[in-house]
Amino acid sequence: MFGPIRGPWDADNETRSWRGWWGESPPYGHDVFVLSHYARDPLPMDGGTTFHFVTDGLPAALDAARSAAHGGDVRLGGGVATVREAVAAGLVDELHLAFAPVLLGTGEGLFTGNWAEDGYRVAETQQGEGAVHVRLLRS
Repeated sequence: MFGPIRGPWDADNETRSWRGWWGESPPYGHDVFVLSHYARDPLPMDGGTTFHFVTDGLPAALDAARSAAHGGDVRLGGGVATVREAVAAGLVDELHLAFAPVLLGTGEGLFTGNWAEDGYRVAETQQGEGAVHVRLLRS
């Protein structure tokens, strides 16, 4: 979700200069932990956001995020594989999903298994501009 980069953050090519989708001032204002297969030094940005690149997997990223949050909430953003891994590990209490009517062809399915049996319920739905927002809670 940080960017379209596939492969190492080589100094010899354009991947090292990629600084995210948001320009120099991302909307977060706090530490963000990016799962990556390739190490990269932390990337401080304007407005208080620093991207940290974690190569040790989701548990390590979650530990770092919890530490940085000082007891506050931790939010997970990512693709289907990351969300499914976190849900399967019992790490997700609440999900906010945005569904947009876009036909993309094939891809990964988020809703495998029985989410109701896993304790999730639809807590709220809201029609937004161009998307339906659904909030799921784990009982």
